[in-house]
Amino acid sequence: MDIRLPPRRIIYAVGTAFVVVAFLSIPFHGHLPHSSAFGKQRWASTSVPLGDIRNSTLGFKKIFVSGLPSRSDRRDGLALQAAPSGLEIEFIDGVLGKDVPDKAISKTSPDSQRLSDGVISCWRAHMNADRHRNLTSALILEDDADWNIRIRDQLYDFALTAHALTQPLRGHPDVYADPTYPRPHGDVDGGSVQEMDFHKLPATVLPSTSPYGDYWDLLWAGHCGMHSAFQHGNVPKGRVIRLNDETHTRACHHVQEGVCTLGYALSQRGAQTLLHEVALKDHGRAPDRQCLTTQPSLFRHHRMAGPKSATSDIGDHGSNGEVQDTAMTDMVRWSVRLNADALMEGKTDFADQYPD
Repeated sequence: MDIRLPPRRIIYAVGTAFVVVAFLSIPFHGHLPHSSAFGKQRWASTSVPLGDIRNSTLGFKKIFVSGLPSRSDRRDGLALQAAPSGLEIEFIDGVLGKDVPDKAISKTSPDSQRLSDGVISCWRAHMNADRHRNLTSALILEDDADWNIRIRDQLYDFALTAHALTQPLRGHPDVYADPTYPRPHGDVDGGSVQEMDFHKLPATVLPSTSPYGDYWDLLWAGHCGMHSAFQHGNVPKGRVIRLNDETHTRACHHVQEGVCTLGYALSQRGAQTLLHEVALKDHGRAPDRQCLTTQPSLFRHHRMAGPKSATSDIGDHGSNGEVQDTAMTDMVRWSVRLNADALMEGKTDFADQYPD
């Protein structure tokens, strides 16, 4: 249930009615895929804090899920996914845009027009998730998000790429593998980009605050598409390419804008600055915020079988009576939602949406 917004508002209105926050306490006695069901166990040799990615909050302090409380079907589905994934989630109630008065919406110009109720609903839900949360980090998901059963391995790889792009080189505290980090200097073209092979990443200083690094504001891990760093002159240009992954070839890089958001993580600094810049202003995020993404994204919208009108509470989907014939999740090979039965029964023979 994504919504597409004017570029400078995308990261803040964050693309959809958002659901986050209430501990999942459903007992589960089946197989918990803490590590890859398709490869060797990689966690035993991982030093702290990287090993925290294996925990019930994927290395963040909290996992919040945002959405309208009236959509009990979505909460049931998310709870069903979280349990066999071994995740603790906390639901936060979404907000109806029509209930937010004009006076509560920041405007820098008297000519500023009120956005649609759907956009305001998304914006206010995200701001509520960011407010009153004195956490070092949090992952925020929409209530229709889906992920791969290998999500811990994928986030582990994301963390390693984030280290290469933001942590100083080991033994050289003022030098980075990406010469355009933390800010590009002069004209940077594609030929001068530091493109790193995931399998040959440089040795960097180990992070001390988060398994994902010490110098990030936002990790944009769930989206519909990302702009290239070359579309924004003040964004570092380095990127890490992960070939021969069992799910997709992946690229990790800095980003300023994207198409929509259905899953992202905030550091404490990121949450504070987002609340300051978006809830109290309307001009968008400052250009020096450290935002990283991975493409394809790790969290995607799950489309249930049935009337397409149930896809979104914001946009007009399937108003002509269209039907989604088969449940599916774009770009996710071994979907947790589509393999819920197998996971709960402790099986490892999973349905693969992209066997070729």
